[in-house]
Amino acid sequence: MEHGVGDHGARVVGARVDLVFAALADPSRRFVLERLARGSASQSELAGELPVTRQAVAKHLATLREAGLVHAERHGRETRYELDSAPLGDAAAWLERVGSEWDERLAALARHVDAGERRRV
Repeated sequence: MEHGVGDHGARVVGARVDLVFAALADPSRRFVLERLARGSASQSELAGELPVTRQAVAKHLATLREAGLVHAERHGRETRYELDSAPLGDAAAWLERVGSEWDERLAALARHVDAGERRRV
């Protein structure tokens, strides 16, 4: 498949969406996002709320940061993590686009089936 000049932006957005979906694939990371939606938290606080080690929480946070879903801010000696929901918008737009394409395909199939049924009558 040949890519045009404007495809670079689509590939970049697609790569971000891939990272978001990969991050959302893990239930612990989804829990972290839900928790951060209620307010910022430190790595230690998150580890206290999950049945995993602090090291595992650090890896989950790194994955979420790579996907752009969380960012860290230093507050004195503590690092606090906060949700950044903007990348979820790209993922939601992708789902909406794919969903509408399937809606169009299913509508075309329904028209085709209806036309066949009318010919038999």
